[in-house]
Amino acid sequence: MKLLIYLHSLESGGAERVAANLANHWAGRGWEVMIATVETTARDFYQLDPRVRRAGFGLAGDSRGLLQAATRNIARIRSLRQVIRDFKPDAALAMMTNANVILSLACRGLPRFCAVGSEHIFPAQVSLGAVWNALRRMHYRRLHAVAALTPECAQWIMAHTSARQAPVIPNAAGWPLPLQEPMLSPDVLCRPGRRILLGVGRLADQKNFPVLVDVFARMAPAYPDWDLVILGAGPQHAMLQAQVDRLRLTDRVFLPGVVGNAGQWYERADLYVMSSRFEGFPNTLAEAMAHGLPAVSFDCDTGPRDIIRHGVDGLLVPPDDADALGVALSTVMADDGLRTRLAARAVDARERFSIERVAAMWESLFAEPLIPAAAAVRTADGNGAHPAPLRRGGAA
Repeated sequence: MKLLIYLHSLESGGAERVAANLANHWAGRGWEVMIATVETTARDFYQLDPRVRRAGFGLAGDSRGLLQAATRNIARIRSLRQVIRDFKPDAALAMMTNANVILSLACRGLPRFCAVGSEHIFPAQVSLGAVWNALRRMHYRRLHAVAALTPECAQWIMAHTSARQAPVIPNAAGWPLPLQEPMLSPDVLCRPGRRILLGVGRLADQKNFPVLVDVFARMAPAYPDWDLVILGAGPQHAMLQAQVDRLRLTDRVFLPGVVGNAGQWYERADLYVMSSRFEGFPNTLAEAMAHGLPAVSFDCDTGPRDIIRHGVDGLLVPPDDADALGVALSTVMADDGLRTRLAARAVDARERFSIERVAAMWESLFAEPLIPAAAAVRTADGNGAHPAPLRRGGAA
């Protein structure tokens, strides 16, 4: 099998981690795999198997006005078409909306192969603007399928785009995670005997970390042996650090940035917390549980409810309810026995979201017979029947 994976970059991020994990898995299986990105290879964060071929177009950057945006995207389409001509893939997988649209346009007039898109966030929560929304609505029909991470996302795709089908394929939970730079030992920040409440993610509005810091500040006096660590980088770093300083929690709340040894931090931590306003399928949550961490999360759209089995391996609380988050965290932090019981089931994530299981779902999709577009396109207005998702993500 020759597989092309196309996305914006291989910088630190969820979809980027998925691309690297799948590429490395299939390269290890003997597939010919290439990853092509809009960004240059110089900004890569994730390490690839040496057998994975790599192409970086160097066409990233914000556009000033519609004309420049159109020019940039035409260049991206042409670059991807050239890669397709040269590599001659049996299947191509795009990740995220813009990449999906570019792939659908790049395929026009080329010999047919299995071209698949994938959404990595719940589209209802993120507006891409009128132009991209229209392009998604019009051009998803040119793809064999557009995979979704959750059933809610699949339903949205079928109702609001021209996609032929929207199979549900979750992300794999990496376990054990590879080690790479930058490395930061938990012992550098975490004093012996301290318990760790861990959060991981981009320091941006989506992750809602200011609320988490406020919740922990209210709890801190009652749990003097617990510290909060938030791994990640992003535009809110300075604001969060100022918040920590203002609350006089500099010896209890730590923001060490991005690390390449996240697995060691999961192993050192005692409880994982997710405070996101919205998600797609949060890799860090599944990874933390695969490493034996019980979890407490807002039940936001979408993903946490497909990963956490409430009362079995973690707790879900109503979205944006800071008081409920504090109560749930207190419940687990105060009870060693409860944490142990939840952790014992959390490790089920290793099998539930194993790379072998998830890769097999993709392989089944790539192997499907290609259907002529005119016969396969369904409308979203009830005049045509939409196929059911291929698989439900998060099945135990």
